Amino acid sequence: MTERELLYLDDVVVGMSFESSEVTITADEIIEFGKQFDPQPFHTDPAAAADTFFGGLAASGWHTAALTMRLLVTGGPAIAGGTIGASGDLKWPTATRPGDRLHVRVTVESVTPSRSRPDRGMCVLKVETLTTDGELRQLFVVNTLLFRKPQ
Repeated sequence: MTERELLYLDDVVVGMSFESSEVTITADEIIEFGKQFDPQPFHTDPAAAADTFFGGLAASGWHTAALTMRLLVTGGPAIAGGTIGASGDLKWPTATRPGDRLHVRVTVESVTPSRSRPDRGMCVLKVETLTTDGELRQLFVVNTLLFRKPQ
């Protein structure tokens, strides 16, 4: 099965894995996103960022999350009906930095057909946002709605 084949609940099995394409994040993108959505000095001012916890410019976690979503939608599993998250656990173990080349690895951790709604079910997906060197920038374990194939 290729990454872009339309996936239904019936197609997904525990252990299945997908890798996305890559995206490179720039300092200008970090600063622009920070100014618009998370205006803290470590996201908006490289000089001021040097004296913060991060020791330099770092992308907002929400920027990393937005890039992750883009990579999921454009290069991850093509989920029939769209990628619909119901709940999840989101962690940023290391900061995303200018020049990072990020990609997403998605692994199916569980598949549970609905007992009350036979046209759907839930999958737990482990979504890892990684650099080309394998450094984990974001970990998102998400309960995702998947539909069954139409009869």
